[in-house]
Amino acid sequence: MAVILGIESSCDETSASICVNGEIKSNIIATQAIHAKYGGVVPELASRAHQQNIIPTVDQAIQQAKITKNDVDAVAFTRGPGLLGSLLVGTSFAKSFALARNIPLIDINHMQAHILAHFIDDPKPQFPFLCLTVSGGHTQIVLVKDYFDMELIGQTLDDAAGEAFDKTAKILNLPYPGGPLIDKYAQLGNPDAFKLPEPQIADLNFSFSGLKTAILYLVQGEIKKNPNFLEENMHDICASVQQRIVSILLNKLKKAAKQTGVKDIAIAGGVSANSGLRNSLLAMGEKYKWNVFIPKFEYCTDNAAMIAIAGYHKFLKSDFIGQDVTPLARIPM
Repeated sequence: MAVILGIESSCDETSASICVNGEIKSNIIATQAIHAKYGGVVPELASRAHQQNIIPTVDQAIQQAKITKNDVDAVAFTRGPGLLGSLLVGTSFAKSFALARNIPLIDINHMQAHILAHFIDDPKPQFPFLCLTVSGGHTQIVLVKDYFDMELIGQTLDDAAGEAFDKTAKILNLPYPGGPLIDKYAQLGNPDAFKLPEPQIADLNFSFSGLKTAILYLVQGEIKKNPNFLEENMHDICASVQQRIVSILLNKLKKAAKQTGVKDIAIAGGVSANSGLRNSLLAMGEKYKWNVFIPKFEYCTDNAAMIAIAGYHKFLKSDFIGQDVTPLARIPM
């Protein structure tokens, strides 16, 4: 029997999970509401909140899984990428727990874990598969050949898709986090109301900075003509923005599928919770006869279940790391 404790603390959510023989038994997430009044994550405040949350979160995960701390066979933790202060809290706790119990320590790449979240539930994709990984900090197309054999074949050259959503929300005076609000309002709007540019970027790479600028200029110009522009057109603006971001993502994914010949297509990361992206991918999958894999909402955003399942597959290979490990704010795929 293999019991893995997973720890996730890369940004502003403290999470702990227990995985028993590849089955997730608990996935506890403590969110940090304090950042809302600042309009974004404040790294110092995130680190302090992780320190307060990590022990009760781990305790709750162990209790919910109906095990004791003495049953844990290994500790898997997010090493990076992420906010260094936040990562330090999770790494330090994982090292201490493993040292106290004299059990192995497993370091996990946060972006790989998002992809491996697809191995929590059935149906599971077959290797090789393509995964579009979209979050606040990353936008990538990854060719997944095996659990830890992944090739980055496309990525953003500037902003991530999640960042484009959040910065658009700021332009629209929506509260943080703005991405889910744009999704909510978009469902009530006309996606063709405003024409927004689609950047022509080479190969399988992305760019969202020009789109963000176009949105800013559109809003500024229309407000000069009509001070009530935002209030009167919020649903249509959100629908138009969401449609353009989704089309940028899926047009590149379609290109990647054509180039590689891969038919198993997955999405992962926080933005994969977006209803517009999920629905459009399902429609595209039907059109091109893809096998489409979309994780449950709870496994889209940052969570420890994905760390625990990744840790389980590393545990099976005895792929452990020493107590001298340090977190890394930036870490290659």
